[in-house]
Amino acid sequence: MAEDKSTSIGELETRLAEMENNWKRALADYRNFQKRSEEEKGFFIDFANESLIRQLLPVLDNLETLSNHIDDAGLQMIIKNFAQILAEEGLVEISAQDKEFDASTMEAIEMVEGKENTVIEVLNKGYLLKNKLLRPARVRVGSGDKKEER
Repeated sequence: MAEDKSTSIGELETRLAEMENNWKRALADYRNFQKRSEEEKGFFIDFANESLIRQLLPVLDNLETLSNHIDDAGLQMIIKNFAQILAEEGLVEISAQDKEFDASTMEAIEMVEGKENTVIEVLNKGYLLKNKLLRPARVRVGSGDKKEER
């Protein structure tokens, strides 16, 4: 009978250790699930923002084009405010003017007179959203012919 009790206790201890390991594994799986869910939620929010920002960029372009033709302080304030809101969402303008052409962030529309492989004119601004290319800058690039500066 004493032998049966010691066998039972040994079996119970083994089962207890097994259950504890299963509990620890389930807890780790649950924590990983929570972490994955948060990451997916963040990805979904970023994706939704990207879609909306893509739709808003032409509006910003039009406002900036209008400001080139109309000198209005109110319009400038609206553009500044709009750009600030987009920047707070992670939008960054690609600096292209007078820079060396970079095919990863720029789209060459035309080769023109000017310093070779240098952006002579930005036709449409390009943007990064949280370090991801949202829209390449559309630019005119110097061909190195004749005139060095423009």
